[in-house]
Formats: sequence, structure tokens, C-alpha cells
Amino acid sequence: MSFPLLTATAVLPAIGAIATAAVPAARRTAAKWLALLVSIATLALAIAVLIRFAPDGDRYQLTESHAWIADFGVRYELGVDGIGVALLALTALLIPFIILAGWHDADPLETGNKRWRPTQGFFALILAVEAMVIISFEATDVFLFYIFFEAMLIPMYFLIGGFGDRAHAGSDENAAAQRSYAAVKFLLYNLVGGLIMLAAVIGLYVVAGSFSLQEIAEARANGSLHMATNTERWLFLGFFFAFAVKAPLWPLHTWLPNAMGEATAPVAVLITAVVDKVGTFAMLRFCLQLFPEASKWATPAILVLAVISIIYGALLAVGQRDIKRLVAYASISHFGFIIMGIFAMTSQGQSGATLYMVNHGISTAALMLVAGFLISRRGSRLIADYGGVQKVAPVLAGTFLIGGLATLSLPGLAPFVSEFLVLVGTFARYPVIGIIATFGIVLAALYTLVLYQRTMTGPVKPEVSAMPDLRVRELVVVAPLVVLLIFLGVYPKPVTDIVNPAVKSTMSDVHKKDPKPEVEAAK
Repeated sequence: MSFPLLTATAVLPAIGAIATAAVPAARRTAAKWLALLVSIATLALAIAVLIRFAPDGDRYQLTESHAWIADFGVRYELGVDGIGVALLALTALLIPFIILAGWHDADPLETGNKRWRPTQGFFALILAVEAMVIISFEATDVFLFYIFFEAMLIPMYFLIGGFGDRAHAGSDENAAAQRSYAAVKFLLYNLVGGLIMLAAVIGLYVVAGSFSLQEIAEARANGSLHMATNTERWLFLGFFFAFAVKAPLWPLHTWLPNAMGEATAPVAVLITAVVDKVGTFAMLRFCLQLFPEASKWATPAILVLAVISIIYGALLAVGQRDIKRLVAYASISHFGFIIMGIFAMTSQGQSGATLYMVNHGISTAALMLVAGFLISRRGSRLIADYGGVQKVAPVLAGTFLIGGLATLSLPGLAPFVSEFLVLVGTFARYPVIGIIATFGIVLAALYTLVLYQRTMTGPVKPEVSAMPDLRVRELVVVAPLVVLLIFLGVYPKPVTDIVNPAVKSTMSDVHKKDPKPEVEAAK
């Protein structure tokens, strides 16, 4: 019997979460190191998955299938395609950096009104989220996916509500109220989406008689399963609504700025770079594969919502006074690009969208983590409280600039390639949508450069005059992300080679071919 590599990749961080939570309270540092070592071991398993995955092989590989709840047709089925394995690798890559960046975020606060902050719990919750996200990328049973799609809300709720930004340390009661509001809003929005999806999951089983993604897709392909048009559309909307909340797509996005603003910087990265990717991934894996005709029917409306997200998120980012909320609104704009690429129904658009998920995770992690280091030094999230930082902390300012330039998709950095593919793929089929979306690029340059100008340039404010530069631990966090941004900006082929065959299969699911160019190439 072959080694269950996919199960091991998900189970290891789950066991690590339990072990970390069980470390005695007096051994805080041991809990941190245990969590870090578990996350590195999980990354090693993810690398093993990458090595064993053959991009030109079967669509779903390293598959596992076992009976689970036989009376309801639920099976424990795992398998990864190129899209899933790329996002699995992204998750495993980012978690060690998130843990290192949050090394002191759960230490007891030395304030007049001390609050209990269980360090072990903080790192255990991060590992628990990692386990649930990884199995969500691996699950090919719809019910199995749903369980972990919803279960990850619980540790995220406690990470947002229980471990807040140290910038609020001087106003405990107000900070606790804001964290509680953000955590409850996050939970309620996603629970509502999940309940609607549960109804759709049950409806799918009634119609198809199975929860297996592969069985249903094969039955649709060979004509043995036929869904009535209205039934398929309602089921599609039930799934898509839940994924659009998680993504987050306008107008279901309003929980994200609150959650990212009140969470610590590493948890904010966990939200937008890891957890939210489950929503866009699921649109590709479930919406398009299970409901191809309904996906095409809904495409015009979804593209309009995606363009609104791009422009709206960018405009709100321009007007922000809070650094973390600015990054949150920028992420809403970027997720608009991802969703637009998915529903452009072109190979360039979907390849770009998948690559965008990976690149956005890396660029947002770089920018938000450096912003977190900055905020921890000054004790404020307000842009107006900074100025002249590059003169006193040039390395911090330089890495902040690279993260910002990646956010605005500067050529030579990773997000440029994915954004370019999304726009080309969209323009080929929906030129008006593509043209409107390009204004998001202009706005991204505006909010990014204005943020850098106001925080890093100009006269040195007295409050930042003694600000230390990045320390060794912080450099270990940021440097690899910067290297990846440059490497994938210059040479994205390792990722595109993995995702392109899966995109080709997805295009086949919806019976779409790339539009032919209006001008034939010269012979």
C-alpha cells in the first residue's frame, strides 16, 4: 500500500496543533519552536507532493479513497490537480513565515490591565487552520470539502477575536470591542455563506446520488446525469455564494477590512493569502466542473461584480488612513482580478488567475508582514503617524517598497505576469470588461506610491527617529519572499507548467475554447 502523502500533509499540522496546545504554559518558547518545526516538516511533505506530481499525467493524482459515512454516500477522497498542488505548496510555504513573523505576537502584554494571551493557543490555531486549508485543496468529495471549508472558521474566529494588534495596547476595552466585532462579522458572513452552500450540497446529492466530484463530473460528461437547467443554476448559485463570501467578492466583502485591521499582521496574512484562496480555488474546482452550463449563464453578472471589486477596492484603498485596511482593500481589488480571470473562460485568463492566487499570496505576505514590523515599532496603524522611515530604517523601507511595487504589479515582479495574463485573457473575449479593469492598475500605482511617500519619505518624525531596522528574525521572514517575487517575476514557468494542464481540463469541462485572433499571424 503506497504512503498516503496527501493525508500526511494535512494530518501533520493537525497533530502539531494538538501537541503545541498541550505544551505547559511555562514553556512558551518550546511551543513556538514546536509549531515552527511542524510547519517546516509540513513544507517538506508539500515539496514531496510537488516532486511526485506529474503535470502531464492524470488530472487528479496521489489519490486516496476510503469509505467513510457509507449510509450517506460520503467517502474520504483526496486528489490534487495542478491548481490544487500549487495552492497547497503556497500554503505550506507561507505558514513558517507567518509563525516566525508572529513570534512575539501572543506574548503576555505588559499593560496596566493585563490580559491572558495563551501563546500556545495562538500557534496551535495557526497550525489547525493550515491543516484544514490543505485538506480543502485536496478533497475531491464535496461533503468532505464542505466540512473543512466551514471548520476553518472556528480557529480563524479565535485568532481574530483573541489575539489583536499590539497597536491597540493602550486602549484595551475599545480594542477588545473592535476585535470582537471583527471576529463576529467574519464568522457570521462566512456561516451564512456556508449554510446556503450546505443546502446546495444536499441538493446536489439528491440530483446526482453522489458526493464524489469525479463521479459526478464523469456522469455529466458521458450523459448519464442530466440536471434540469433551473436546478443546475440554483445549485451553482448556492456554491458560488459561499465561495464569493470567502473570496471576497463585492458586495460580500465587508468583513475583510475589519478582520485584517483588527488581527495581528501574521493573522491578516493568513486570512487573505491563505484562507481566502479556498474561495477562488473552489470556483475553479467545483463551480465550473460541476455546473458548466450554469457557470456560462452566470458569467456576465460575475464579470460585472469582479470589475466593481477591482475599481471599488482600489478607490477605497486610495482613501485609507490605516495601513492594514489599505492592504485589505487592495486585496479586494486583486481578488476581483482573480475572479475575472476565472470567468473570462479563456486559458490565459484561468492560468493567470491561478498564478495570481500564488503571486498575490507571496506579495501580500511580504507587504503586510513588513507593515506589521513597522507598526510594532511605532505602535500605530495610522499612515499620518509615520514619515522619513527610510532615513532611519533603510532595509525596512526597501523591503516595504518591494512589497508595494509587487502589489501594483510592477514588471519584473511576480504579480505582473499573472495580472497581464488575466487582462489578456479577459480582453480576448470581453474587451469592454478588460478595458475597465485596467483602471485598477492605475489606482494601484496611486495608493501604493502615496502610501510609501507618506510613511517612508520626507522629514523624519520624532516618534520614528529611533526606530530600529529589521532584525535577523525579520530578515529571515522577508528575504525569501522578496527572492520569490523577483524569481517568479522573471521566470514564472515552474508554476505555469504545473497549472496549465489543469486549466486545459477546466476549459474542457465548460466546453470552451479560446477565441481565435481577429488578425491571423503572418506565415
